[in-house]
Amino acid sequence: MIVYNVTTKVHASVDLAWLHWQRHTMIKETMATGAFIAYKILRLLEQDDSEGNTYAIQYTAADEDQYQQYLKLHAPSIHKKATEKWGDLIISFHSSLEVIQ
Repeated sequence: MIVYNVTTKVHASVDLAWLHWQRHTMIKETMATGAFIAYKILRLLEQDDSEGNTYAIQYTAADEDQYQQYLKLHAPSIHKKATEKWGDLIISFHSSLEVIQ
């Protein structure tokens, strides 16, 4: 299995609105691609949250092929929507992890 991790620092002024949008729009759209079988929303602890919280959304793909298809067919448009909606009020980076056990 592959975990696609999206870590995002969210400005405090939009924290609740961003979380709502993630839960009701972005995650649903991402899961609807069929590339992932599960997801989790996590908040980083022990971080300087004076300017806002940092979240990690982790999507689980059954295999590398599903993940690669997502990257090729869906990721660019999904990333663009987030950038257009939130601009510099969020800073995100993406990583992938292989589940070993």
